[in-house]
Amino acid sequence: MGLLQIFGKSPKRLKGKVVFITGASSGIGEHTAYALAKHGVKLILTARRNNELQRVKQECIAISRGQLEDNDVLVIPMDLLDISSHKMHFQHAVRHFGTVDILVNNAGRSQRALWDTTELTVDKQLFDLNVFSVVNLTRVALEHFNQKGEGHVVVVSSIAGVVGAPFSGTYTGSKHAIQGYFNSLRLEKMGQNIDVTLLCPGPTFTSFLSEAFTDKDGEKFNVPVQPTDHRMTAKRCGELNAIAIVNKVNEAWMGLIPMMPVTYLAVYFPLIFSLAGKIAGPQLFSKLRDSKKSELSENKKSK
Repeated sequence: MGLLQIFGKSPKRLKGKVVFITGASSGIGEHTAYALAKHGVKLILTARRNNELQRVKQECIAISRGQLEDNDVLVIPMDLLDISSHKMHFQHAVRHFGTVDILVNNAGRSQRALWDTTELTVDKQLFDLNVFSVVNLTRVALEHFNQKGEGHVVVVSSIAGVVGAPFSGTYTGSKHAIQGYFNSLRLEKMGQNIDVTLLCPGPTFTSFLSEAFTDKDGEKFNVPVQPTDHRMTAKRCGELNAIAIVNKVNEAWMGLIPMMPVTYLAVYFPLIFSLAGKIAGPQLFSKLRDSKKSELSENKKSK
């Protein structure tokens, strides 16, 4: 990503494009919208919270400095888990703008839980949101992209989709599933002017941790991210997302040191990574992600 910032295409080239973003009311989705709006990209902002979407819309218009008007940012309150509504909402966007050029699948939830105590209902709920709703909305978008002969599918995965993360077994599984689904789609669409980009951010400052699943049905982790945590800002993540999108990269890993070197070590030198893991234990990887020792691991030791 570093070289693309210097030598790659600028997000300015996306001016006038129409981008459909899920989970746009906060966090990475919100700041990706801002990074695109700054360059005059027309937006469809979707999430469940209409009041927050309206706030993001007004900020997008302000950030655009006259490039976007009220009609250029469409707000669609939408629950991704309502699979039957996907086609209706996407067609609404197509009717409004005449087209959609890029779909950004951003919505999802994380998890903090012990693998061996996670209830199966949690696995199913997390996969419904992080995987199956994403797959279904993408298939809806592909109908439009196939018809017009071009399109771009973008999915916010995670470094956890590249390297396994401790104390997030279901979340990690869902992101690995996303990688598999969309790497397969990319191969199928080669030569058809339909691109697939996987965005894989590392630890980022958002409200994701408070909303994260645990191992119990209906329970939230409810632990806020701390200002002292070592994380990438959501603004920086949004800017890097915009660069990856305009350059149509296959997969983008984003994060701070030491998370990025650890990821490269895990992928390109797996034997060394495995040895380091055996020596350091899961606590090291948990601390890299959450900037502290895992309470889950400590609780397990005390039992």
